Amino acid sequence: MTTHPPLSPAKRWLGLVLIATAQFVVIMDTSIIGVALPDIQRALGFSPESLSWVFNAYVVAFGGLLLLGGRLSDAFGARKIFVTGWLVLIAGSIMAGAASTIGLELAGRAIQGAGSALIAPAALTLLMMLFGGTADLPKAFAVYGAAAPIGGTAGVFLGGVLTEYLSWPWVFYVTVPIAAFVLAFTATALPRTARKASGSIDLGGAVTVTAGLAAVVYAVVNAPEVGWLTWPTLAVLAAGIVLLVFFFIIQARSRSPLLRLGLLRAPRLASANGAQLMLGAAWVSMWFFLNLYLQQVLGATAFLAGAALLPMTGLVVIVMIALAPRLQARFGAKSMIVTGLLLLAAGLAWLAFVRPDGTYAVDVLPASLLSALGMSLAFVPSLGTAIDAAPAAETGIASGLVSTSYQIGSALGLAVLTAIVYGIAGADASKAELTQGYSAAFIGAAILALVGAIVTAISMSKPRVSARTAEESISV
Repeated sequence: MTTHPPLSPAKRWLGLVLIATAQFVVIMDTSIIGVALPDIQRALGFSPESLSWVFNAYVVAFGGLLLLGGRLSDAFGARKIFVTGWLVLIAGSIMAGAASTIGLELAGRAIQGAGSALIAPAALTLLMMLFGGTADLPKAFAVYGAAAPIGGTAGVFLGGVLTEYLSWPWVFYVTVPIAAFVLAFTATALPRTARKASGSIDLGGAVTVTAGLAAVVYAVVNAPEVGWLTWPTLAVLAAGIVLLVFFFIIQARSRSPLLRLGLLRAPRLASANGAQLMLGAAWVSMWFFLNLYLQQVLGATAFLAGAALLPMTGLVVIVMIALAPRLQARFGAKSMIVTGLLLLAAGLAWLAFVRPDGTYAVDVLPASLLSALGMSLAFVPSLGTAIDAAPAAETGIASGLVSTSYQIGSALGLAVLTAIVYGIAGADASKAELTQGYSAAFIGAAILALVGAIVTAISMSKPRVSARTAEESISV
């Protein structure tokens, strides 16, 4: 509940700029390291198999702590947690950029992820506070939703520019001035909120879910090197599963759980989270391996690899803001999510035909644009549906849950597909062997998107007709 007079329209839209910037940055920080990975590998001594942990250290911390971020947002006020998250993100960005060892690099990335886990659910709660119940809500959701894939693809280009013309640490340092801009206007443009929730914070749940997810991802990433059926792999995987089981036990018994398990019984919420899970697994894996294909097989520089994905960004902007809301108003969220995931699967299947001696115009551009179209159609409807399905008092938790689904899908999908790539290509792989591995990864990502489309088509029910649903039909 706001504790000061309603903001003017101009300040509300400035608030939306800050919120969209937050969404842009937390997703950008997953992708901006993509084209810098070869430089980071050479500078710090990562092995090819362990290199994905520069991505996963961020995503596991981000996804594992998002529910805690949502709970803290509900408990202490969204704006306060929003500001705290930016301060943590600044600290992690400086540490990751200044790192001289693998351990410091991964620690900095994990701190970045923790900061983003505070920012993301608070930002979505603030958006609902600014625009909930207004005719501008669909437009606000479209801008917010577009910021995520734009951040993902634009981060690739920006990472290429910074790596090419400055150095790889700047892919982390660039977050600092953006954070300063957001913090400078937060008090003016974002509503202050009072403490809403009572009870203790479920730190046990936060520890078990984060540690459990980290263990599962580590086991999958490390398996190609030590063996899938070896004692280290099975022990770490079993430990991760046990920790996740403990998380659900804690949630069932806690008076103030991170995640009220009854919330998962809402069919549309569960379906929308499942769509986001598969969307993250397929989309993030695509740009990760597409970057590596462009640089390691086609020989593109960091700048050219980033520039090669700019057409996807432009298409995402156009479709998400100008086309997708109109299509959703006509055909509904379910149709949009299913269609988007099917188009994403088709684009990924097309990418599987990449060649060792391929060209950008033939092997990359058409398939990447089809994939971007699918992502653009599916992302906002699944996000809006997940938020709308939750009670108003649990908006922070719902936003944390749907963001968790996307990020954990990203981490687990990338972990599995990385294992497949290097299981096929092996160590010191030739361009032909790397291409075979990347092709298999694109096929795997296509299967994940296809599964997401099928599950959504079967499980997602029609929304109940209500005043709120009618008013927000474009965003849900």
